[in-house]
Amino acid sequence: MLVWLLLPACAGAHEHHAADAALGPYSAAVVAGGLVFVAGQTGVRRETFADEVDSAIDSVTKYLARAGLGLADVVSSTVHLTDIADFAAMNTVYARRFPAPYPARTTVAVKELPGQARIEITVVAARQR
Repeated sequence: MLVWLLLPACAGAHEHHAADAALGPYSAAVVAGGLVFVAGQTGVRRETFADEVDSAIDSVTKYLARAGLGLADVVSSTVHLTDIADFAAMNTVYARRFPAPYPARTTVAVKELPGQARIEITVVAARQR
């Protein structure tokens, strides 16, 4: 049923936003109907993990802004962490940056991420009607 609900939003031409420093062949964001899909954004390696989380969210924010949206428009996010021990630190930054009510979220631990990143955040945002 979810696929059926998304099909009308995905019909027609899509608007693609190129990734500024892509590590592969993908669009950083795709606008399809009323939805904006932002590909996984990694943080810049910083002194602290919290700073790296902020950097990843800054990147997500940048691509949302190009589509005329912000963090308040995010309805779903997926967070990949290379160390699940960083879960609490990520939550602290996430709660500070994303406004309540928070989007649906999945957080998973992975072995590694491209560019030796410790976090990657993917979001789906919806335009308000």
